[in-house]
Amino acid sequence: MAKPPSLGAKYRGSIHDSPDFDPNQDAEALYTAMKGFGSDKEAILDIITSRSNRQRQEVCQSYKSLYGKVTMATGGELDMLDIREIFRTKYEKSLYSMIKNDTSGEYKKTLLKLCGGDDDAAGQFFPEAAQVAYQMWELSAVARVEMKGTVRPANDFNPDADAKALRKAMKGLGTDEDTIIDIITHRSNAQRQQIRQTFKSHFGRDLMADLKSEISGDLARLILGLMMPPAHYDAKQLKKAMEGAGTDEKTLIEILATRTNAEIRAINEAYKEDYHKSLEDAISSDTSGHFRRILISLATGNREEGGENLDQAREDAQEIADTPSGDKTSLETRFMTILCTRSYPHLRRVFQEFIKMTNYDVEHTIKKEMSGDVRDAFVAIVQSVKNKPLFFADKLYKSMKGAGTDEKTLTRIMVSRSEIDLLNIRREFIEKYDKSLHQAIEGDTSGDFLKALLALCGGED
Repeated sequence: MAKPPSLGAKYRGSIHDSPDFDPNQDAEALYTAMKGFGSDKEAILDIITSRSNRQRQEVCQSYKSLYGKVTMATGGELDMLDIREIFRTKYEKSLYSMIKNDTSGEYKKTLLKLCGGDDDAAGQFFPEAAQVAYQMWELSAVARVEMKGTVRPANDFNPDADAKALRKAMKGLGTDEDTIIDIITHRSNAQRQQIRQTFKSHFGRDLMADLKSEISGDLARLILGLMMPPAHYDAKQLKKAMEGAGTDEKTLIEILATRTNAEIRAINEAYKEDYHKSLEDAISSDTSGHFRRILISLATGNREEGGENLDQAREDAQEIADTPSGDKTSLETRFMTILCTRSYPHLRRVFQEFIKMTNYDVEHTIKKEMSGDVRDAFVAIVQSVKNKPLFFADKLYKSMKGAGTDEKTLTRIMVSRSEIDLLNIRREFIEKYDKSLHQAIEGDTSGDFLKALLALCGGED
């Protein structure tokens, strides 16, 4: 079942003029909604939120002309908390965030003051909205979104021809980067391994060494990454994250919190083979405290793989809901026991039950009660359980946001997800950020690195 579109999607960016707009008709509808005992809050909210600012001003003028008073300014018919609750329930975002994104200047300041609070900020749902959130999780639990990469095995694959073309591209003066990019980005990883073997057989040379001597910088990091078997590539990223003076905790979290049991076990074998040390020992010597315990737990690759257990899910949700606020050690221990060991389908059910019990989203609770690397690790697990492609879409966006580019993160995700779910990541990217991944890459990178990234991206959405 396809993922249901966000109810709030039409409020992205600026609100446009409503077609077939009639200010007198809207004014009459508002008057009808507010006269007598009580008021039709949903009807009022629908008119207010589906008209542009210019149109809303016209409605106010029409209302004053028809009824001799300013709409909603004096009667007290509509309580702001009611408006906020209806808005949060219906559109799955806070009224505050809509005002913040769609207005400016003094008008924006005044509206935000009138609004009185952001219902998204604390991750708290009104009771009715909590039930909607619960139902959305019900839908997500039964939805089966097919994961698709952008790189697939090439048809009519000929490793001999590819090996010869690569040798020619690197032989003599100059390097034919276009040929290298075209071949390596349009073959699956299994096919690339065949090309490596064939290259060695034909020419008695190491393809990786030749590539390393012919290309450099960001392009080399990308191409050489694509040429490595996935488990060895992940092992290398983990090693680099732990070597030297500092530790790159974000990379450790990204890899260990998102890989499957089978992938984690393969990474352990590759790490031992390549660096003659166990991954657990490396983590133990480079991290500390609760963060170390979380990473070691994830690095065992022993997460449960069964489906959900409703009774157990309720117990798990109660376990983390009952921890007193401020009892940081107990909270972290309880969360680790559940988030690092339960299966993904079961955790989805736990998150549903947590909402039902508390009216809070578990991710916001973690952000509110915890800090530092422990918080980041738990948030990554929760986001991965909720929507793994969206987790990576967010990481890609942040790697290209602002003045500089985080080429290492950009490369790592494009390489590691290209055959798994990069197509899904693309869809999440454009849905959340109103621009395609292709456009983001095009606007933030250049040269041969840009060409290779766009080839991996696989197209414009």
